[in-house]
Amino acid sequence: MKTFLSTVALITALPFAAMAENPMVGGAAMYADKNIVENAVNSADHTTLVAAVQAAGLVETLQGEGPFTVFAPTNDAFAALPAGTVDTLLMPENKDTLIKVLTCHVVGASVMAEALIGMIEGDGGAHAVPTLGGCTLTATLMDGVVTLTDENGTAAHVTIADVMQSNGVIHVIDAVLTPKM
Repeated sequence: MKTFLSTVALITALPFAAMAENPMVGGAAMYADKNIVENAVNSADHTTLVAAVQAAGLVETLQGEGPFTVFAPTNDAFAALPAGTVDTLLMPENKDTLIKVLTCHVVGASVMAEALIGMIEGDGGAHAVPTLGGCTLTATLMDGVVTLTDENGTAAHVTIADVMQSNGVIHVIDAVLTPKM
């Protein structure tokens, strides 16, 4: 299986001028000249994610140069977790666990959907995606939808792809991925 980072040169070589206008996310326009945090705070669908990023102390990191790919769970994805999970993760004493969960949604490269699909197809239908949190997600494609599966078997579907940021790209997903604990 090819490694995810071995294809970064190919991915980052995609011409920005050829990219279409950014999709709306959570009822808000997303601007390619703003960073991940600046755009995320405007999405009504990502208030829980923004609160978690703030509680984890990751705002400065995700405002940094990058590049990053963020698989961004929606509020509904967080709400689907067992009752009390989000409140527990947001407690100061659980900051390390929260950081681990959040960074399992972040890749240290800017990866557009077309490139990820190419990697999936090039690897025979499943591509390993190592995250900054030390998790390895498995990316697959079915009926034109990219699915990411974590080490616990939780599957998240990309519902909005290729939301360009000044420091990377966001792909909106419908589930929260967690590290193997």
